[in-house]
Amino acid sequence: MRPTESLRLAWRSIRGHKLRSALTTLGIVIGIAAVIAFVTLGASLQAGIIGDISPDDQRNSYGWAADPDTEGGPLAGAQPVFSQDDLDALDDDGDIDAAYGYMPLSTQALVYEGEISPQSDALVAAGPPYIRESTLEDGRQFEQGEREAVVNPAVAGQFEEDLEVGDELTIALQGGQQTTVTVVGITDSSEGLSPFEGFEPSPRVYVPTDPFYTEDAAGAVPGGGGEGGDGDGADENSDGGDDGDENGTNDPDGPDDALFLAIVVEAESADEADIDRAQESAIAYLESDESDASELLGDDLEITLQTSAELLQQLEDVLDLLQNFIVGIAAISLLVGSIGIANIMLVSVTERTREIGIMKAVGAQNREILGLFLAESVVLGIVGAILGTLLGLVTGYLGAWYIDLPLIYPYEYVALAIAVGVLVGIAAGLYPAWRAARTDPIDALRYE
Repeated sequence: MRPTESLRLAWRSIRGHKLRSALTTLGIVIGIAAVIAFVTLGASLQAGIIGDISPDDQRNSYGWAADPDTEGGPLAGAQPVFSQDDLDALDDDGDIDAAYGYMPLSTQALVYEGEISPQSDALVAAGPPYIRESTLEDGRQFEQGEREAVVNPAVAGQFEEDLEVGDELTIALQGGQQTTVTVVGITDSSEGLSPFEGFEPSPRVYVPTDPFYTEDAAGAVPGGGGEGGDGDGADENSDGGDDGDENGTNDPDGPDDALFLAIVVEAESADEADIDRAQESAIAYLESDESDASELLGDDLEITLQTSAELLQQLEDVLDLLQNFIVGIAAISLLVGSIGIANIMLVSVTERTREIGIMKAVGAQNREILGLFLAESVVLGIVGAILGTLLGLVTGYLGAWYIDLPLIYPYEYVALAIAVGVLVGIAAGLYPAWRAARTDPIDALRYE
């Protein structure tokens, strides 16, 4: 019996029991669709996160000091230990292109044209390079020493009249102080610019550390200098009192300027060797006796410097673990589907016992009977794999569209799905086909 003839007879048998065949392949369809959908969503999520790292950001290392046993993401358990003197020293290092502080500041509200928008965590103080040129939709970076700000679209569009470059924005700080800034730039996205912020859309106002942190807010923040500035929002209650804190911020022998919660160290390029050199130089200095940070680290704190890619790798590892877990659960459907095919094929062998006897009586060989029933189970597996693949691709597309992620199809899994369908069909149909081939023709002809 030719293979094409076996396939024709197998397809005729499947079409003769449409509902039964459809229910048999359903387990394969669901299993393969679930695997492809979840893998597609996982790949799309990773691409969406990694895609937020621009070429400029790839050379940045983000640093903070915390207990090494602290669990969590960037800034988990971070303590302010980095002084401006430390940053100036790092900035002069030949292996480092730039170094600046990062400090989230508490606010009460943003005010524009008399309209008040309550915001508690919108203000971020950083160095000008934190606002990369590639992330600006309009305007320019702010400058140190100036009362300027760059806002994102979530801030620019939350008032009745949209904020534009050149407008004045009033920021109400915690404690009642107010300061007015000139908007000099608007970013092209409301997503965070670094792992410190996360990558979820959120209202952000970016301002220079000088004067918004080193003068205005440092005295009101734990670890601040206590001198207070003469800016609009200077903290009048910051008098550098005699009570030293556990970090030694008011120690007369310690640093007397504002201490930053985190720092950003830029390498000369995105080359891995340059990044490693910048990180090694920064940690070597910060842990040396020459730095202010070394006085505050003590035995409990440890400096961490990691790139966005390294920080995201931790998230990717978690996502991969979760994805593998879900794929493992989906694979159970494939096992159930293979059992379903085996069961139906055994039923088919029983129903067609007399037919098998007639085929053998007219000269059909065991291998031809084996091939016939094996072809039927393989066809069921392939049909289930194709339908499951199509369903998985559509589900993955809809999921990525709904979550607003870039669509990444794992084509290797599509090929794997077809292969799995064939293998499941062969494995599930092998025993029933062997049993059919072993049927005694005399007993089969007598079967009622």
